[in-house]
Amino acid sequence: MRFIQADYPSLIKKVRRQLSISQEDLARELGVSYATVNRWENAQAKPSKLARAQLDAFCEKMQAAGLLDLSKGDRG
Repeated sequence: MRFIQADYPSLIKKVRRQLSISQEDLARELGVSYATVNRWENAQAKPSKLARAQLDAFCEKMQAAGLLDLSKGDRG
């Protein structure tokens, strides 16, 4: 599912909204700090290569479970 050149602030918001989780919950799932997720969501920073891989894996897992829909027409 790789999100190459993704709009990470929108992606993070969409993921959290669809899963009804907080920034703290997402941070825990990805193994990063709450502040890191907050900076991504507010476009103050971009995820590192490792963090992007963790985010991709998390999104794939949630999609496989039927909990997340990130279809191309609905990413923003």
